[in-house]
Amino acid sequence: MGGDGADMSEAGEGGEEGEGGEIVEVALMPPLHQNGCLPGRETQRSSSSAPLVSVSDVEVGRAVASEEHPEAEAMLPASTSEVKLIPRLSKRRLVVLVIFSLYSLVNAFQWIQYSILTNVFTRYYNVSNSQIDWLSMTYMVTYIPLIFPATWLLDTRGLRITALLGSGLNCLGAWIKCTSVQPNLYVVTLVAQIVCSVAQVFILGLPSRIASVWFGPKEVSTACAVAVLGNQLGTAIGFLLPPVLVPNTADDMDLMGQNIRIMFYGTAAVSTFLFILAAVAFKEKPKYPPSQSQAVLLDVSPDNYSYKQSMINLFRNVPFVLLLISYGIMTGAFYSVSTLLNQMIITHYEGEEVNAGRIGLTLVVAGMVGSVICGLWLDYTKTYKQTTLVVYILSFVGMVVFTFTLDCGHLVVVFVTGGVLGFFMTGYLPLGFEFAVEITYPESEGTSSGLLNASAQIFGIIFTLIQGKLTTDYNPRAGNIFLFVWMFIGIILTALIKSDLRRHNVNSGISVDIKSMSVDGPTEDELSKTASKSQSELKI
Repeated sequence: MGGDGADMSEAGEGGEEGEGGEIVEVALMPPLHQNGCLPGRETQRSSSSAPLVSVSDVEVGRAVASEEHPEAEAMLPASTSEVKLIPRLSKRRLVVLVIFSLYSLVNAFQWIQYSILTNVFTRYYNVSNSQIDWLSMTYMVTYIPLIFPATWLLDTRGLRITALLGSGLNCLGAWIKCTSVQPNLYVVTLVAQIVCSVAQVFILGLPSRIASVWFGPKEVSTACAVAVLGNQLGTAIGFLLPPVLVPNTADDMDLMGQNIRIMFYGTAAVSTFLFILAAVAFKEKPKYPPSQSQAVLLDVSPDNYSYKQSMINLFRNVPFVLLLISYGIMTGAFYSVSTLLNQMIITHYEGEEVNAGRIGLTLVVAGMVGSVICGLWLDYTKTYKQTTLVVYILSFVGMVVFTFTLDCGHLVVVFVTGGVLGFFMTGYLPLGFEFAVEITYPESEGTSSGLLNASAQIFGIIFTLIQGKLTTDYNPRAGNIFLFVWMFIGIILTALIKSDLRRHNVNSGISVDIKSMSVDGPTEDELSKTASKSQSELKI
């Protein structure tokens, strides 16, 4: 994802002066249909929107671009009716990605830090296991009603405002936790966790948006995977550090409180630093779009945007609805396993709280590796459906193996099976985001990702409650069997999704009607035929 920061040639009358002093001709696009645009409302354009170059000019421009910028050759359109761009990538994109990943990390750490120490916090606050479970499930419950105003804010007020809200609320929640270190202040720590869960609403939907707005088509999936990686790394650290910082000192409540206080204050300090960093360095978008698909979306008027229409378009998109359900099943199962992992391990391996955290760490770290590998693979092959389906099947197999080896009596086996499960189950997360962006383009990436996360929270709540009940009343195996039965249903739904790589086809220069994409666009095969026909006509 490297590359020198530079700008992109602007469209305008006649031409612009490029690097080395040469003149680069640019053709402007005709009016396009904006994502969420109300039917019957056309974008207002001036007379300058007519193409400014001939076919021969396009061919000359293509030759120049091929010689001086080979990475842009694949993105030049085959038709004279589209924008001819030489994409340039900004160095700041890496800064934005790192800042987001870090404060997403802290938010995920605050999600899991209670559940991995369930037996410690039940003792300290003198509450039940279910009350500690709710400290994690709060993240899921809060997300569902707030996702719609959060995605509306992202679409109408922009990326920077949304990012600052996420980072700021995360910082506020961490400081409130510092005031809750008293055995009778469970309610205060619950309020603090609710604030952190609200912050999560402004975090989870951003990876695909940041990747699309800041990164080029050859690195967009990898960037999304890295953005998701931050959240996964936070979960991994949440599995590892809390058992070390807050050991189970049941006979010394004062020492337990002191250890909890150290953990909370350390989290608050890091959160504050990251909020300041985000306020100073996090920018809305690069000066010029990094890809053809982003340039297309910039060429429309924001006055025509309708959030309601965008939501209607998404729910009328059958492939997206299938993905919405299958993604919710997989990610909800991951949330449930993460929340109840401590209880599952302790049931079969009494006194192994630290190893329970290490197993959780193994699960998530393996998933981080899986995420990066899947992101790189998508950028290289663009095989979104095939990769998503294979990873889903392997996650199911991993869950079955983990279930039937959990009580084998050897922790090393649980470490291995947990790692395999995590590699595929956690590695699936960025695949779902990127696949959704492809099949819903040109709708907002934040809206599609937000709906996926809302589905995950709903399934996560249901799965955690039912699996927790089965684990308590019967055993962990019963709860895990419940999960992998649902995962099998998710495999079937994923297999039914029709691959429709809309964004990829636009970036590849295939001439498409953006307006027809809004609800029920052509399939990948139909687009390929259209591209071949267009190129044949151009040669004639």
